[in-house]
Amino acid sequence: MANQFFSHFFLNTAEAHNYKGKGQGGSKFPQRDRLTHSRKLQKQFENLWVNTTESVSSVATSSKNGVYAEFKNLPGYDIKFESLESRKDGIKLLNIREQKVGEKVERLATVFIPKDKRNIFLNKLQKYMTEDTNTGKPKNAALIDGIENINEAFLESFWGVSEKKWIPQDESVWCEIWLSSNSDEIYKEFLLLARDILRLEMKNNYINFPERRVLMIKANRKNLHELLMGNGNIAEMRRASEAVAFFVDLENKDQVEWSSNLVERLNVSDDTNIFVSVIDTGVNNGHTLLSPILNDNDCYRYNTSWSVSDEAGHGTMMSGVVAYGDLKEALSSSDNIEISHRIESLKIIPDNGQNPPELYGDITKQIISNAIINYPERQRIICMAVTAPHYQTDDGRPSSWSASLDELTFGNFDEIHKIFIVSAGNNEINKKEDYPDSNYTSVVQNPGQSWNSLTVGAYTDIHEPYDNYIPLAPKGGLSPHSTTSFSWDKNKWPIKPEIVLEGGNLIVDSFGAWTDNNHSLLTTSHRLQSEQFTTFNATSAATAKASWMAAQIQSKYPQAWPETIRGLLVHSAEWTDELKNQFLLGNGKKHYHDLARMCGYGVPDLDQALFCLKNNVSMVLQSKINPFKKNKSSIALNEMHLHKLPWPKEVLLSLGELDVKLRITLSYFIEPSPGEVGWKSRYSYASYGLRFDMNGSATESQFIKRINEAARDEEDGNNQSSNIDWTLGPNTRNKGSIHSDIWETTASELATSNMIGVYPISGWWSKRPWLNCWDREVRYTLIVTLSTQASDVDLYTPIEVATKLNSQVLINNN
Repeated sequence: MANQFFSHFFLNTAEAHNYKGKGQGGSKFPQRDRLTHSRKLQKQFENLWVNTTESVSSVATSSKNGVYAEFKNLPGYDIKFESLESRKDGIKLLNIREQKVGEKVERLATVFIPKDKRNIFLNKLQKYMTEDTNTGKPKNAALIDGIENINEAFLESFWGVSEKKWIPQDESVWCEIWLSSNSDEIYKEFLLLARDILRLEMKNNYINFPERRVLMIKANRKNLHELLMGNGNIAEMRRASEAVAFFVDLENKDQVEWSSNLVERLNVSDDTNIFVSVIDTGVNNGHTLLSPILNDNDCYRYNTSWSVSDEAGHGTMMSGVVAYGDLKEALSSSDNIEISHRIESLKIIPDNGQNPPELYGDITKQIISNAIINYPERQRIICMAVTAPHYQTDDGRPSSWSASLDELTFGNFDEIHKIFIVSAGNNEINKKEDYPDSNYTSVVQNPGQSWNSLTVGAYTDIHEPYDNYIPLAPKGGLSPHSTTSFSWDKNKWPIKPEIVLEGGNLIVDSFGAWTDNNHSLLTTSHRLQSEQFTTFNATSAATAKASWMAAQIQSKYPQAWPETIRGLLVHSAEWTDELKNQFLLGNGKKHYHDLARMCGYGVPDLDQALFCLKNNVSMVLQSKINPFKKNKSSIALNEMHLHKLPWPKEVLLSLGELDVKLRITLSYFIEPSPGEVGWKSRYSYASYGLRFDMNGSATESQFIKRINEAARDEEDGNNQSSNIDWTLGPNTRNKGSIHSDIWETTASELATSNMIGVYPISGWWSKRPWLNCWDREVRYTLIVTLSTQASDVDLYTPIEVATKLNSQVLINNN
């Protein structure tokens, strides 16, 4: 008997509980001879002001009435660099950089200090030298003890430690300048220096973030030095992105009759509100297979002097997969094809293939905004397989482009949350010996490090050996094209990509590794006069397939939030046996962490994302929470949510030692703050964070106490623990803004585990109260799946009965 499919349960089960905080613990600092140490720092600090006025007078604007100073900590000791800042006095902490010194971490902070406020630090030194606290320690020891040296900040102080190699020399190149404020006044003063005094070429657009404005300027080393000498509002400098669209151009035989046959079997929904917005090189919607899905008035271009058509081909190839999923299957089938979504083409790459450095974050925002202004009611899945592989940090840190995607998905400028599906970028490989080692070192490309975006890598099931060559990757293994986050700092940055989909294989012979038609995907060609089809591969093809899947989910569940669509794709993913064989080198949590860094959570299953079975039941909980509250003069954690699920307790108890699996995924969007000031403490990248845990055998009161302790531990920077044997565990999964984990246990042990806690952790909203973001309500989606391999077990019916009794069902479209 065939399996019967059911819709997911959409539930409302959140109970709010107050969070109970505690005071922060102290930090350990080195023992210093306070007199010797303070005198050394005092001399170094006073040396900053020698000849300062004379050195900057030729180009200085009014803002440069002070110095840029670099404070270096004693390696291995944390330091309260934030206490150097005084907003009311104009003393600004601009950036914090980290580098390894042996096994220890050295941190360097760049600070701007106005000339008439230099006594503020000297007073701190004086109190450290002469005054004690009530506990007998020197005053300001938490700051002064940790400082090793104070020096003048040079050009290198404004570039990331790994980015100094990209500082221009004699030749002028496009660079990003990150101003320390997003105010128009500071921007105009910078323009006065850069354009009117130094006569430098600039782009007209810019990107605003909290307390940062990013703009682009063409400059050499001398020019950048002059900017620093003349302006006191520069926080960071970076090399500008150069975008590349990845595509292959392998021709197939022209088969117009296949297209005509498929069009006759098409049934495209006339009243659909679901659109996949393809950000790419444009789309040739005159193609027989695309014209029913893409109207002329849904083709946009960033530059009005461009055509909306696709001269390069990549956007048209993307659209064939976005429209049909598997075009080869659709062509070879005799069934009618139902399409419940349409396409928008958003062109950001010029026809001539020249992709000059740009503020692609602003370009992306502008073209999406134009589409939304014209049709605000549409439910959009935004799809982009354009990346910038050059001049990226390679360690997972946010860029202006990736942060712009986070801002777009969060909906900061239009209050519309969005799902953004982005390519991980491609690994270049030409020797069979490089696979899979090169996948370990080829990192996800800018802007794929975006926290809120769903980043897509590639695996392959295509494995067709022939007499004169063999496929490089095994069936079900990681595609040779895929990039990974294996080499990123695993303690800071999200697991990327989150999912992998078919990206094709390579073939190998005695000459090297090659792309061929048989190990690529079939899609639509832009060369309409000579061919209808071409082949397509790599992470672009995988990203297009993920967007097609997202459209199917949105069509099935029109009330699902973008957070939910992203969550269901990740939640439905599993590692193939071959992926585990390739990259799971043990059974510990560290080994699963390494596996996830290579291929995310695995390959998503569309049926799993869309449906329940009797023995495989999913519950979707879309909720809102207020993470913070005002507590006298400070901002504190506010509330946690307790979800009591409609649990088939009696059924589970009756199953005894039968193996069952529980999977939980938490998906939400953060507002970014990408200024490089350490990515920690009050200067964290994320506006807030959310975490989940399950009660296991704990009672409600015990569980609430444990959640409080877990939240406090994370606030204090301690590792998390759980009494549940999760596959990944909290220390691995609690990165980024989507967290997914699995608990495999017995039915009897899971019977009493019907409570899930969702609780907040601090972010920059709570640590920068002057920005007035702390009182905002945020959304999250919690997805819970309970399953067993035993096909004769009915878990669905008791959950259905319980939800109807408790009036918890919001959506249940059987």
